[in-house]
Amino acid sequence: MQAFAALFRQLDGTGSTSAKLEALQAYFLSAAPADAAWALALLLGKRRRRLITGRRLREICLAGTELPEWLFEACHAQVGDSAETVALLWQQRADGTGEPSRWDSNPGRVTFEDPLALWMDERLPQLAALDGEKQTKAVQACWRSLPPDQLLLVNKLLSGGFRVGVSTGLVTRALAQSAELDEALVAHRLMGGFTPSAAAFAELTAADAQGESLSARPYPFFLASPLEAGQLEQTPPEGWQLEWKWDGIRGQLIHRSGGCSLWSRGEELINEAFPELIALAEQLPQGTALDGEVIVWHGDAETPEAFTSLQRRLGRKAPSRSLQRDCPAAFVAYDLLEDQGTDLRQQPLQRRREQLEQLYENWQDVQGAEGKGRMRLSPTQTLRSWGDLDHLRDQARGQRAEGLMLKALDSPYLVGRKRGHWWKHKLEPLRLDAVLLYAQAGSGKRANLYTDYSFGLWNSDGELVTFAKAYSGLDNAEIRELDRWIRAHTTERFGPVRAVEPLQVFELAFEGIQPSKRHKCGFAVRFPRISRWRTDKPASEADSLANAMALMEQQP
Repeated sequence: MQAFAALFRQLDGTGSTSAKLEALQAYFLSAAPADAAWALALLLGKRRRRLITGRRLREICLAGTELPEWLFEACHAQVGDSAETVALLWQQRADGTGEPSRWDSNPGRVTFEDPLALWMDERLPQLAALDGEKQTKAVQACWRSLPPDQLLLVNKLLSGGFRVGVSTGLVTRALAQSAELDEALVAHRLMGGFTPSAAAFAELTAADAQGESLSARPYPFFLASPLEAGQLEQTPPEGWQLEWKWDGIRGQLIHRSGGCSLWSRGEELINEAFPELIALAEQLPQGTALDGEVIVWHGDAETPEAFTSLQRRLGRKAPSRSLQRDCPAAFVAYDLLEDQGTDLRQQPLQRRREQLEQLYENWQDVQGAEGKGRMRLSPTQTLRSWGDLDHLRDQARGQRAEGLMLKALDSPYLVGRKRGHWWKHKLEPLRLDAVLLYAQAGSGKRANLYTDYSFGLWNSDGELVTFAKAYSGLDNAEIRELDRWIRAHTTERFGPVRAVEPLQVFELAFEGIQPSKRHKCGFAVRFPRISRWRTDKPASEADSLANAMALMEQQP
């Protein structure tokens, strides 16, 4: 556990990617397999299960320190994290000596010198399994045995709030380099979940990949980068494949000897939510892996439904027949990753596309009318000149798409976001000018700043009605300036929320707008964020609900 605590301090204490990579490599090379497995699961964010709630940790802390609850709330408002607040306040208890004591509390007598795996497999679950006063005494005994930095780490593991500034790609690269393996192979082995154990870590880092079974796992997804002006103008436009950027859920549909599966980009197995797509996979040749988009699309419609229709299907373990009829799922295929058990990812996109089209034609030949709408081939376009690009992109909204994808015809299917091969050229967002009405403090490092905002539009009676919330779009200097303004212009307080004078106007950008009975304004917007602070505009000139209605009516 001490080695993992040291790694946590190193990663949390530097912004250098190379320093983080070096620290990760050193840990994976030196740690026991069981400890390395648990460290990997925690760093990848795959094991954030909450053992004890933050509220319960607060109760245990207050019982041991005799501090008033209002003081805890005030400290939490500044710190923004329950685990860290407890770690800081526990040190202020009357019997605190600054030196950890021996932890002799049952169950078990695990100390911080014991392995990380022992803590994760036994000690922390044992603490979580206790009830009432027994749990209070056991947790307090644990805390008394730990110095401050280790106390913080244990609280984060208990509360499920363990996070540290490393990306999945960086952790995968460090593990691959420490094991002297190809990064793409390690990424593939990690897909579909990782259950921490010494055996699982040994299998993950084994040098001999021959004969290993990856039949249940999807391939790591290849991701596009946002296109910036002028990036491709020096390349011939005919070297690129253009297709719509569909507004659904990225997925891989697989039929292998181990069965059929549908995986989301978030590595979730979503078979139960989309049984009609699993039925589709069963009709594909064994040894097939398709990359595409899960979307709601009626069989005779020219365009798919909006994302809100797909949301009705998400998370349903057993969607009813009526729901499947009202919101029929389709798989829009745009890449063939595996054909007859052969990995095609290193072949150029142009060849993969040709094989995908042949597969699609063969599949259509054996389908009845009912099944043909379940799989669709994503149409491609050609570009004659770069001057036509924006005109083509602007047609995406009529297709209920988010924009265009540009893919180099000679590109392999890589892992993660590798710039230069695939680009996404999204539609210009919809925009409205709205008035700031409410503000709430953020969390974590922004716990003492007001960073969560609610905005309103004018109704026909000349009143401001809450329209949307936004949490991003301002830089640090603007956040600090707005925070000072909010504190000086607060009119009312509702718990952690402040109402402010309706004076500040902000341009909000969002991807779509739909009618909604859940919201007072009658609308719901997708991915709202702050585009700019309109210091040049008085609140009286902000947009109205009528403007929002006009935007909605312009959509297909």
